[in-house]
Amino acid sequence: MSQPPLDDLIGLANDVLKRLDTVLPRVTTPDWKNVHAAVWHLSTLGGELRAHADLDPIDLDDLMYIDRQKQRIEANTVQFVRGFPANNVLLWGARGTGKSSLIHGLLNRYADQGLRLIEMDKRALASLPRIADLVRDEPYRFILVCDDLSFSADDASYKELKSVLEGSVFRSSANVLIYATSNRRHLLPEHMADNLAATHEGGELHESEAVEEKISLSDRFGVWLSFQPFKQDAYLDVVAHWLERIGSRHRLRATLTDSARREALQWALARGARNGRTAQYFARDWVGRLLTENIPK
Repeated sequence: MSQPPLDDLIGLANDVLKRLDTVLPRVTTPDWKNVHAAVWHLSTLGGELRAHADLDPIDLDDLMYIDRQKQRIEANTVQFVRGFPANNVLLWGARGTGKSSLIHGLLNRYADQGLRLIEMDKRALASLPRIADLVRDEPYRFILVCDDLSFSADDASYKELKSVLEGSVFRSSANVLIYATSNRRHLLPEHMADNLAATHEGGELHESEAVEEKISLSDRFGVWLSFQPFKQDAYLDVVAHWLERIGSRHRLRATLTDSARREALQWALARGARNGRTAQYFARDWVGRLLTENIPK
């Protein structure tokens, strides 16, 4: 049986490619001139960037008692926006202390200078090189945000992040950085058995391979910022701030009265945390109740 001519095979292949092109979804990117943030959505054929529908309007001045962290990450971000060398950042510590809000506050302050955000979750770590490639030629600076990043002991996906951070992706993509938030400093669970495997050699302490592996991931972030729970007075100051800020939006003068102070402390006790998020949630509830009470019956 004779083989079909080469030209016929090439023509057939081109025809197949044209048909596939009509079926496969086209990779589109947001209009970054008008879109300040996007979310990476995974799909069966890869993923796509979709414009962020609901941005946090938080201002950096709304974030209190984290001045050191604000100063450090803002300086790093300004360097990045201006095209100077800058580092990937790991924000770690107690929940609700302003880690994610700090990143969104940076976007709100520097979006007009070309800063853009792309949010993604841990399941999309393998897509990091793809995302970096999609925005490589854009005239903007992109922070890839991995929120609440942590890994279980048997989760090998952390190696994908480690590989990207130490590989060529970000060396060749000058307009991309990673800002990750986590409750853990080393992103992986730490066990007493890991420390028991440490050895002393020649008077020097040598960490176990398990400890070294866990530390090596967070070491790929050039800047570490730690966040701690608020002390009581600091928490109440933040409550007072949000009472005034939220109340003014509704033309209501809301202050930290004795009853508001007492209930704010009970609110924090019930949630088991004194932090900015708890303070804001209480202020919303308190102002909402005041407004409801003032409705004519």
